[in-house]
Amino acid sequence: MKIKHYLLLICFAAVSNVLAAKNTTEELVLAKDKVNLAIIKFEHTHREFWSYNVSRYEDEEGDISSSIEQHSPQLSEPWLLIRINGQQPTKKQMRNFAEKKQEQNKKMKQGENIQLKLRELINQESLSLVSTDEKHIVMAFNVYLKKLGKDSSGKLQGKLIYHKDKQFIEKISIWNNETFSPMFSAKITDLAITFTFLDINGSVLTKQNEMKMKGRFAYFTEINESSVDNFSDYLYTLPFKVRDFSGN
Repeated sequence: MKIKHYLLLICFAAVSNVLAAKNTTEELVLAKDKVNLAIIKFEHTHREFWSYNVSRYEDEEGDISSSIEQHSPQLSEPWLLIRINGQQPTKKQMRNFAEKKQEQNKKMKQGENIQLKLRELINQESLSLVSTDEKHIVMAFNVYLKKLGKDSSGKLQGKLIYHKDKQFIEKISIWNNETFSPMFSAKITDLAITFTFLDINGSVLTKQNEMKMKGRFAYFTEINESSVDNFSDYLYTLPFKVRDFSGN
């Protein structure tokens, strides 16, 4: 009887393990599908139709700068510098700001898109399930950012938080697990990047971008940088439509 009881326990444990593995696999597949749909949702958001304010803060080795900018897509000059380093900007500063934004817009039209691409950032094949509860799904993934150089391959990790109710990716965190060299003579020892998003009526918009980085350049220069961009006051602006006076 004892042997029979022992065998039954072994069989029960084996079946339980198979079911657990099956449930975990099914959970992972479902979670991956949700993330893919969330990425599509982000890609289908027309961010160019939204006006907003962005407050920027940068600290480069103790050299601190800040600004408040306003984006109004319906205007011929969509970007306006509101404040710089806590002061009202001078005409020269506003002119330099406008030229910088025009240059960025020119690069975007030439195919040098500087906007965040979640499909490139999140390696969906490497997604693994970390945890899940009533409100969120947390998943880990491998990261490779071409702009950080080949040496960063395998040295970056990522984690995302998926909001179940609103079906969007609420937060993405990227960090390094090993020192890497993004360019010649530069070594990055600590890197932490966080993207936070919000959902407004089905549109997924940026809430905050944060970056912290430490390292050395050319063995003598210390790298110690941090930056935070906070986006607020989103307002949807209907795309401009040319009126037809032909009566059609």
